[in-house]
Amino acid sequence: MAVDDNRTVTIAAIARLAGVSVPTVSRVVNGRSDVAPQTRERVEELLVRHGYRRRPQSTRASSGLVDLVFNDLDSPWAVEIIRGVEDVAHAAGVGTVVSAIHRRTSAAKQWLDNIRTRSTEGVIFVTSTLEPPQQAELRRLNIPAVIVDPAGVPSQESPTIGATNWVGSLRATEYLIGLGHRRIGFVAGPPQLMCSRARLDGYRAALEAAGLPLDDALIRPGNFYHEAGFAAGTHLLGLSGPPTAIFASSDQMALGVYEAVRRRGLRVADDVSVVGFDDLPEVRWCSPPLTTVRQPLAEMGMLAARTVLRLANGEKIESPRVELATELVVRDSAAPPRTRLTA
Repeated sequence: MAVDDNRTVTIAAIARLAGVSVPTVSRVVNGRSDVAPQTRERVEELLVRHGYRRRPQSTRASSGLVDLVFNDLDSPWAVEIIRGVEDVAHAAGVGTVVSAIHRRTSAAKQWLDNIRTRSTEGVIFVTSTLEPPQQAELRRLNIPAVIVDPAGVPSQESPTIGATNWVGSLRATEYLIGLGHRRIGFVAGPPQLMCSRARLDGYRAALEAAGLPLDDALIRPGNFYHEAGFAAGTHLLGLSGPPTAIFASSDQMALGVYEAVRRRGLRVADDVSVVGFDDLPEVRWCSPPLTTVRQPLAEMGMLAARTVLRLANGEKIESPRVELATELVVRDSAAPPRTRLTA
């Protein structure tokens, strides 16, 4: 296998030639001791032979840390993303610093102040967006950034990692239509998030394709948490023409809908079908187990970590925008409609 001498030699190319992992080559480049002598010798010989040059470094000392920044940490899906990031970071010999800025300007400013003092290899933002001052400061500090599930329209400044939210929502709604449901309620996510808007659009597209009316009364606002699902479910089941199925755009909201169904003296699946979105680990253990759209949260975290580490090593990435596939996971919470609900 040859390396094209007319282009910049990357750590990934050296790793392929040496038959080792990218983190192993990175350890050699950074002078780390945790590499077998024979491996180190082989990698160093290839680095010299192919004229590898380290990317220009800022005045910051290498920290061996990656920052993972959430707006909030009070959600099980955050744990899944952390797990994915930590798996990759650990394999690369890098630590993970987890922060929550709670959408407060003061918290974001404090986080930037911390970055200036302690340094980081790169930053992963989750369900957020980079404000111009943050972008400028990270550029000044030569710190790469990756965004998972961006809040707004992705900028050209940082790569983004997401999932096929529109397709996942379309498939879930099509599944309910295929079971015979014609009045399908929808509990939306935060409107400022791109993933929320894509899920609502997928729901609408499925209804339109099936020739079913788009009834705004069947769409309720939400925020991805249990309380919003309970409130939306209570409202929808109290309509004079209630839905026979409810699609909640997060698993937590779907479990809130479960409670609304229970308090009305009804049963999930038997009386009201419920579908969620995320496939959090606990939903397979609820009663009945939840049919949901699997969002590859851990894999998204893993890809974000790999991407930010590649950027930190001065390597190019294949695409600035990546969407991982979603999958409908059919369990027991949805069935053909059996009973017409009354208020």
